Amino acid sequence: MPAVNTDHHRVTAGHRRATTGLAGRLAIPAGVLAAAAAAFAYVGAVDPNEPGHYPACPLLRYTGLYCPGCGGLRSAHAVVHGDLAAALQDNAAAVAGYLAFAVFWTVWVVHAVRGRPLRIDPPAGLVWSLGALLLVFTVVRNLPFGGWLHP
Repeated sequence: MPAVNTDHHRVTAGHRRATTGLAGRLAIPAGVLAAAAAAFAYVGAVDPNEPGHYPACPLLRYTGLYCPGCGGLRSAHAVVHGDLAAALQDNAAAVAGYLAFAVFWTVWVVHAVRGRPLRIDPPAGLVWSLGALLLVFTVVRNLPFGGWLHP
């Protein structure tokens, strides 16, 4: 059998990676940012505090319990209008999520500019801890002393 030259494939793959320009590497992060900005612009323009604009949370409607997302749209509306105190009052976990998205997106862009792939591999302990924190947030906001976490 003839020997297969795999060096050609490596060079070609490396060449393809090298010829992808900065605009190509930033296209997907820019698209994600545009989608997030459009969503925030819509929520900023269409007030979730006015009834009838958005569907009600099914958990809240049928059980009277606040889910971890309850107040998230009102929180986004407050962020768009620069009212951080109201945003935190409406849903503090959502505000933390907005901040986490901003940090993640910035790291993604830096990696793209440098031509490095972004590897997302959080440790299991971190994922479980964030899940537990969200669960505690949900439980506390539904207890009598957690009224300060109600949207």
